[in-house]
Amino acid sequence: MNQLKNEPSLYLQQHASNPVQWHPWGSDALEGALDKDKPILLSIGYSSCHWCHVMAHESFEDELTASVMNENFVNIKVDREERPDIDQIYQTAHQLLTQRSGGWPLTMFLDPKTHLPFFGGTYFPPSPRFNLPGFKDLLMRVASTYRENKSDLATQQEQLRNALAQMTQQGEVQGIDVVQLLIAARDQLASRYDQAHGGFGTAPKFPMPANIDRLLRHWSYSRRQERIDRDSFNMALTTLTRVARGGIYDHVGGGFCRYSTDNEWMIPHFEKMLYDNGTLMSLYADALGLGPDPLFESALRETAEWIVRDMQHPQGGYFTSLDADSNGVEGSYYVWRRNEIKNLLDGDEYLIIETLYGLDKPPNFEGKWNFHRRDAWHSVIERLGFEAGEAKDLLESAKAKLLERRSKRPAPGRDEKILTSWNGLAIKGMAKAAMRLSVEPWLNSSQRAADFIRSNCFDGNRLSAVWNNGTVGHDGFLDDYANLLDGLLVLLEAQWRSCDIEFAQTLAELLLAKFLDDDGGFFFTAHGQDKLIHRPKPTVDDALPPGNGTAAIALLKLGHLLNEPRYVEAAHATLDWARASIEQYPAGHCTLLRGLESHLYSPQQIMVRGPQEAMVSWLSLAREGYTPDRCVYGIPYDQTSPIPKQLPSLVSAETRRVVTAYVCQDLSCKPPITDFEEYKDAIRK
Repeated sequence: MNQLKNEPSLYLQQHASNPVQWHPWGSDALEGALDKDKPILLSIGYSSCHWCHVMAHESFEDELTASVMNENFVNIKVDREERPDIDQIYQTAHQLLTQRSGGWPLTMFLDPKTHLPFFGGTYFPPSPRFNLPGFKDLLMRVASTYRENKSDLATQQEQLRNALAQMTQQGEVQGIDVVQLLIAARDQLASRYDQAHGGFGTAPKFPMPANIDRLLRHWSYSRRQERIDRDSFNMALTTLTRVARGGIYDHVGGGFCRYSTDNEWMIPHFEKMLYDNGTLMSLYADALGLGPDPLFESALRETAEWIVRDMQHPQGGYFTSLDADSNGVEGSYYVWRRNEIKNLLDGDEYLIIETLYGLDKPPNFEGKWNFHRRDAWHSVIERLGFEAGEAKDLLESAKAKLLERRSKRPAPGRDEKILTSWNGLAIKGMAKAAMRLSVEPWLNSSQRAADFIRSNCFDGNRLSAVWNNGTVGHDGFLDDYANLLDGLLVLLEAQWRSCDIEFAQTLAELLLAKFLDDDGGFFFTAHGQDKLIHRPKPTVDDALPPGNGTAAIALLKLGHLLNEPRYVEAAHATLDWARASIEQYPAGHCTLLRGLESHLYSPQQIMVRGPQEAMVSWLSLAREGYTPDRCVYGIPYDQTSPIPKQLPSLVSAETRRVVTAYVCQDLSCKPPITDFEEYKDAIRK
C-alpha cells in the first residue's frame, strides 16, 4: 500500500494498492520533490472515469512502469472532484502548453520548485498507439529533459506563468450592446449546430445544457420583439428530443450518461454524473413549460426517480457518480441480448420494445443492444396498431421487468462522496421537476439534500466542498457557494422555508466576503485558501456552469427578492468585469449572458401570501408556461423570518385569511392584489 491508503476519496483508494508510490497533494509530497530535486508526476482523475481505469490497469498496476515512475518522479494523485481548484488550473495549463483541450486522466509533469508544468497530456498508452508515445518511453524522455535542459524549461515556465496571469486580466471592452451579444451567441451556436442529429459539434458529443438554454431564452426574447426566431426554438427542441431518444439516456432506469461517443447520441460513455443530471433535469422541466411532451416528461420523471432510488444517501445528500464499468467491462450493466429480453417479456411487451428500440435491426454495441429510440413513439404505436393507453401500459410493464432483471447484474461502482457544488445543481433540478410535474416526494428529496448539506457541510462560517462517509473535506470553492445558493433559491420557489432563506442569505454574505475581487468578479478559491500557481476567475461554460455566471444570477435573484442592493451591485460589477471576455466569444459565456439579459428585462418576482392551500391555484397560474425571467414564491403567514422587505411586516388577522399577491420588479412592488381575476390580468401582461 502506498500513501493513499488512508485517503477518504474513492478514486485515491482505487490506486492505494498500485506499486506506484503515490502521494496525495500536500506539503509532504511537494517538499519531498523539492528536497530530492525530482519532477512531480501529477495524475488527476475521478472514480467513474473509464480511461482513468484503463491507464491504471495498463500502467499504474505494472511493476516495471511503476519502478520507472518511482525512480524518476514524485508521484501525486488528485481526485478532480474533491480538488477542482487543482484540476482547473492544470487543465488550463495543459491547454496553454499543448494547444489542445484536456480531459481525464490528466497527466502533468511539474517543476518541483515552481509547481509549473513543463510537459503534459491526458491518457498515454503503455506502448505507442493512437499517435501517442508509449508511457514508459515518455517517462524516460521527460526525466532526461528535466535533468539536462533546466534553463530551457525555466524560460518556458516563465512564459506559462505570464500566460496564466493574463487570463484574469480582462481586455478592453468593445462596447457591444447586450442585444448584439445575444444575437452573436445565437449565431455562433447555430454555426456549430448538427442539422442531422441535433447538438453542437461532432463526436464525442456532450448535451451542453447551457447552449440549449441560451437558444430557448433567445427564442423567448425574440417573441417579445415580435420577430420570432423559430430556428433557435427548433435547434433547442430538436437537441432535447434527440438526447432523450438517444442511447445517452438510460431508457430502463432513468438518468443521462456523460456524453455520446458518436454523432447520433446512440452509444454513450456509460458513466453517470450527478451534475449532468441536475442541469438536464432543470432544462427539461423548463422545456415542459412550452407544452406537454410525453418524451420529455418521461425522461424527467424517470431521472428524478433514479436519483431518489440510486443516488440519495439515507441521510439526504446526493451521491457523486456511477462508474461506466461493471466488473471491468464498460457498459455491461446497460446492454442487452435479444433472447434475454424475449424470454423475459410477454408477446406484446416484446413487440413494443423491439420496434421502439430497434431489436429487429443489427446490434449497436459489441454484439448487443444499447437502447436508443429508433422512431417517434406515436409512429411506433400507429404502426403496431395499439391504442395509446394500452401501448403506454405495455411499455411501462416491460421497463419494470427489464429494470428488475438488470438490478440482479453486477452493478457499476458508485462514488458515495457528497459534493456540495453538485448537490446544489441536483437540488435545483429536483425542485424544478417537483414544481413542473407536481410530485411532492421529489420536493421532499431536494429539501432533505439541502438539509444534509446545511447540517454536515456547514459550520456557520465555512462551507466544505465534500463530505465523505463522515469526513469533511477541503474548504468550499466558488462553485460550492454559488451552486448551492442557486439551488436554494429554486427550492424556495417550490416551497418557502425559513431555514432555506436564512441559509441562502448567509451564503450570499459569505460569497461576497470570501471570493469577491475588488476589481469585480469572483475568484474560484477563497481569500486565504491554498496558494497555487494561478488563481482563476472562471467565466466560460464548461462541464459545470462557471461560478461567476452562477453567482451573478443567484445574487440578482436574491437581491431583488430581499430588496438588498449590495447583492445586485455585486452581480452587476461581475457582469461588467466579465464583459470583455463575453464580447470575445459570446457563445462560450451562455451562463453569464443570462445575467446580462437583466439589463433588458429585470427579473420579476411574484410573491403570494395567504393560507397554504388557498395559495396553490395562484402559484400554479404564475408558473404556467415558459417564463425564464420570473420567480414565483408562496410565503405562508407563519413563515416570518426573514421575509422580503417589500412585504408588509404587520398583517391583520383578517388579511391572513385571504390570498394577497405582490408583483415586483426593479426592487419595487405594485399595489397588492387580492382579486384572482385582477391577478390573472396582472401576470399575463
